[in-house]
Amino acid sequence: MGKILGIGLWVCIVTLGAVYGSIYLATAPAGPSEEETKTPALELVRGESITIPVIGGGDVTGYFLTRISFMMDKEKLKGQDLPTTELMTDQLFTLLVGNKMVDIGNVSAFDVNSFREQIKTEMNARLGEGMIAQVLIEQLDYVSKDAARKAADGGSKPMEKTTVVEGEKVEEKAASSGH
Repeated sequence: MGKILGIGLWVCIVTLGAVYGSIYLATAPAGPSEEETKTPALELVRGESITIPVIGGGDVTGYFLTRISFMMDKEKLKGQDLPTTELMTDQLFTLLVGNKMVDIGNVSAFDVNSFREQIKTEMNARLGEGMIAQVLIEQLDYVSKDAARKAADGGSKPMEKTTVVEGEKVEEKAASSGH
């Protein structure tokens, strides 16, 4: 009689454990956290390499060589009808030619974060708020008119340029965004 009672108790414990385990494993996993739902999915929009003339005293004194890319909201980008790359190029011309943001004589005084923020603010004003999440500067160099002329005349040495901003690896940024 004790054996039958022991076997019955053992069967009840095993059955309860199996039911508890199946219910525990069958529950839905926790949804995304609030922070993950607030962060928009981003897409890399690569900018073109462009050359922007620097004009001083009514003459071209040098050139900015630049390539700037953007991390943009995927959802907002889908509904965009305007050519994004051309708008970026136009905005860079406006900032670098119209404004005296970079003093070539004192490159160390150049505020990269302010430059990025100004591009982001003006592009968001033009395209729609929240469109640009991050500005990635891949290249921002200055080449004097004389150095460009020497290189064009077939100089054997590499063209002398002043690096205004150390470039970022865009592929690494895109991969680290996780989207």
